[in-house]
Amino acid sequence: MYRVRIEGEEREYAAGTSYREIVKDYQEKKEYTIVLVTVDGKLQELHKKLKKDCEIKLVTTAEEAGNRSYVRSVTQLMLKAIYDIVPREKLEKVSVQFSLSKGCYCKIIGDVTVDQAFLDQVKDRMWELIKEDIPFKKKSISTDEAISRFRGHRMYDKERLFRYRRSSTVNIYSLNEFEDYYYGYMVFSTGILKYFELYLYDEGFVLQMPRKKAPAFVPPFEPQKKLFCVLKESKEWGERIGVSTVGELNEKISKGKLNDIMLVQEALQEKKISEIARMITERKKSKFIMIAGPSSSGKTTFSHRLSIQLQAHGLNPHLISLDNYFIDRLKCPLDEFGKYDFESLRALDVEQFNIDMTALLKGDRIELPVYNFKTGKREYRGDELQLGREDVLVLEGIHGLNDALSYTLPKESKFKVYISALTQLNIDEHNRIPSTDGRLIRRMVRDNRTRNITAKGTLEMWDSVRRGEEQYIFPYQEEADVMFNSALVYELAALKQFAEPILFQIDKTDPCYPEAKRLLKFLDYFLGMTTEDIPKNSILREFVGKGCFPV
Repeated sequence: MYRVRIEGEEREYAAGTSYREIVKDYQEKKEYTIVLVTVDGKLQELHKKLKKDCEIKLVTTAEEAGNRSYVRSVTQLMLKAIYDIVPREKLEKVSVQFSLSKGCYCKIIGDVTVDQAFLDQVKDRMWELIKEDIPFKKKSISTDEAISRFRGHRMYDKERLFRYRRSSTVNIYSLNEFEDYYYGYMVFSTGILKYFELYLYDEGFVLQMPRKKAPAFVPPFEPQKKLFCVLKESKEWGERIGVSTVGELNEKISKGKLNDIMLVQEALQEKKISEIARMITERKKSKFIMIAGPSSSGKTTFSHRLSIQLQAHGLNPHLISLDNYFIDRLKCPLDEFGKYDFESLRALDVEQFNIDMTALLKGDRIELPVYNFKTGKREYRGDELQLGREDVLVLEGIHGLNDALSYTLPKESKFKVYISALTQLNIDEHNRIPSTDGRLIRRMVRDNRTRNITAKGTLEMWDSVRRGEEQYIFPYQEEADVMFNSALVYELAALKQFAEPILFQIDKTDPCYPEAKRLLKFLDYFLGMTTEDIPKNSILREFVGKGCFPV
């Protein structure tokens, strides 16, 4: 018998008892389904068995790790249903491509008509599998055997991925005879996967699933047309150059063919920035270029590069950070945890901002503020500005797309740009890379390099950052005049060498360790690359350093 401390009490269980049996004693006390556990701080699936005295913590679908597990499991359930319905000879690939409206946009390549009747058939089959309560069986096989198996399954992205795998084994999951590979843990069985929906959209469909805030609720599908167009364009561009998965990227790196890919994508971004500058120039009344986006999107570098292109188009840009309109720190509003809420619109002096911008629009001369982050106070240092005919303001800050910030300014005077690092690269056809992970790794590297903040420090503040994005940025993204994708197909291979050492600094006993371990496992998929050849004006330089802009 082993002693187990769980939910503030101590119990005894026989050696070899599965965690699934143990959590049954506690499920009624939880509002949401328990899908994983941590055992002495280490995340474990429920089929694992008790081997020692330990402390167990329950992980439900209302937590990040539990929600990820639920999403992965529903994805395999959907794929199993599709492969049950469509004859193998007609099915070339099912591609889980990118996040859209709280779900995943998917495409089927092959001799398949994706219409509502087909989706209804898939959904019916998914419910049949749910009612059967089939366990997700996990087994470890050699990497060579995994390559052979997935070649046989015609899942060639996985075959290519495993060629560059450092480990000699691969963990695969099966639902009856259907085998697949997933980056991360799964739930115990199909019986709990009761919340999902399928929506026909564009050339494919969206698999809609709950988020951790409301794990028993499937949010309605809300088409994000502008965002979808940018994501689709980025995905198609990656496929066109032959780098849409990590395996393909590793292949380019190993064969010394990455430099051309890097230069082409950097050129493509410069072309996009030039097109935005042209659009601004053609809209004669645009005086305020409002740039907003989530953390670590590269807003500062983008603003500098856009300013250069605006000059090339005959305008005279002035770069201003909205951070300079912060109210004094002691007056800053507090969040629900009693900490300063710098993400809130109320953290800015909106009234003074509108007074100043209105005066500039009239042609008056004003003195611009500078926020002193050391003293927490706004200062005036004699920095005066007056707008002439060819002058424009490039305003960078998280509230730029929200008209509540610039309520006195005429609509025609504002040109809104939404920027985000929308990762177009996926691990393989069924494992997408969340844009959030890409931005988190960017921020971790930059924070450590420029602010001496540890990886642990970045991870601890990330939930707060994400809450601010959900509340103050994402609701306004479709109001942008144009969207810019700052993600670079090669960036994770470059960030790897900076991120891994600082993630390894996190101790196994630290609460941040499970997330650090997850990110390290994720980075292990990538072959590394040197940063020497990255252009000095690249957005990636904002994070790895040695760029030509003051960021």
